[in-house]
Amino acid sequence: MKKIPIHWDDLESAFERNSPDTESFLDITAGHVVSLTAGDPEAPSLKAKVAQNIANYIRVDPASSREQYRWMERFVGSVTDPQLRERLVMAIDGKGAFRRFKDVLLAYPAERERWFTYRADLLHWHMHQWLIEHEIEPTTSPPWGEAKPPPDLGDAPPMPIPHGTEAPGEALRRQARELIDTLPAIELPSAIAFLEFLGQRGQKVETRADRAGRSSASTPPAHRDDADADEPESSDDDLDSDEDSDDAPAHSASASGGRQASRGVSLAAAGKD
Repeated sequence: MKKIPIHWDDLESAFERNSPDTESFLDITAGHVVSLTAGDPEAPSLKAKVAQNIANYIRVDPASSREQYRWMERFVGSVTDPQLRERLVMAIDGKGAFRRFKDVLLAYPAERERWFTYRADLLHWHMHQWLIEHEIEPTTSPPWGEAKPPPDLGDAPPMPIPHGTEAPGEALRRQARELIDTLPAIELPSAIAFLEFLGQRGQKVETRADRAGRSSASTPPAHRDDADADEPESSDDDLDSDEDSDDAPAHSASASGGRQASRGVSLAAAGKD
């Protein structure tokens, strides 16, 4: 066993970072982590340093996006509120699943905290198993205490999708496409503007949620949000940071189309009430 004074915060960040543009290595002589990020001016020199002393480094294997998606699926299956579970099942269907999942949980702080705690336990157990696999014995204790197997989330099953039927998200997308096909061409700019508004609003909500998570003193590093199962890490993080135009569509439309899109927003809000 190699006894190393692990730099836990750096190692945790490396394990939860899952981006094709970044790879991390643990220095088994000093316990610190070296991360190589494409575009970083220091990356070439760090890469050369690692290559020259490769025997002293072990590549960090973060939890894959697919595995983190399975974590999310298991959590959704444990939600006992039928209405929330139905919303989460639809949220995790398709590209952008992690962003939509986080958006839904924003309105449910208790469940959101339960997700963060569950995900942290899974991540720390993954790290613990990785250290054992590479015969590394930390000489410093992790700030979160001893890693334990993830808890059993209970028996609440995910919403089943009967054989031969569509997933909830696919059914809704098909319905939306059918509705668009019935619109006259003159109404399409308004429909497009409203859809762009919805997409932009989702991105704004996530940006604020990420900032709140980073600034909250009670949120440990493992609460940082994960990458999308089908997207590189940066796709969910590198969003427009302007928070002054939350109610504006992503692109401008004609004056008539803009007014009709605004009317659509009001109608949608009224429908929710």
